[in-house]
Amino acid sequence: MRIHAFHHLYQQRQALSTKAFNARGSKVDRCIYCQVASKNCICDFQPNIDSDVAVMLIVSDNEVFKPSNTGRLILDTLKEGYAFQWNRTEPDPQMLSLLDNPAYQPLLVFPADYVEDQTRVVQSALPTFCGDKKPLIILLDGSWREARRIFRKSPYLNHLPVVSIEPQAISQYMMRKSDNEQHLATAEVAILVLEQLGDTRASTKLDSWFRVFREAYMLSKTQMKPDQTRPELKRYQLED
Repeated sequence: MRIHAFHHLYQQRQALSTKAFNARGSKVDRCIYCQVASKNCICDFQPNIDSDVAVMLIVSDNEVFKPSNTGRLILDTLKEGYAFQWNRTEPDPQMLSLLDNPAYQPLLVFPADYVEDQTRVVQSALPTFCGDKKPLIILLDGSWREARRIFRKSPYLNHLPVVSIEPQAISQYMMRKSDNEQHLATAEVAILVLEQLGDTRASTKLDSWFRVFREAYMLSKTQMKPDQTRPELKRYQLED
């Protein structure tokens, strides 16, 4: 398996942490990489495809520690991926350098209703908008409340074009409760953006990988009675 930027961020935050992050499910013995119960680890099945799309996760405060996080699945799938801890006043210099790199076309993903300057919202097809530049999908990885805070309080993001996603189906995210069924998991948002960019292979693979993760994660839920035969994993293996 590839050790990627999300894993490195997790290790950095863990080294700096002065106390354990104790949330629901914290007593489960988990793989430190895929974050499902060790006995159901999916690391050996990590996707291995090529894509012309890069992704950047801007991660809210404790999101990196949450086993239910799906942002890591995107970096599992897209080989060029970056993960940065959000900081309102001291953003990571490497992140700022990437945002200003002329080789990339940054695409900040957020609902158009929250964008004051509507000229920022991309109206054309994404491949046309990006032209010869490499698409850099920017995702605010956290709860909906945290994502809104990052969007509002990050002046270094204010100039970026915004891609607005309007989901046509209810989220399949089952690991964490949301106040709104239309609020998608981070991985689900990336699936839709990849599809809009025309990278159907990466979109399809991430969708399958998301389902494999969700299945493995739910196996550790004691109040649930999941299918122990792991049909999503079997289906995923047949795709390759």
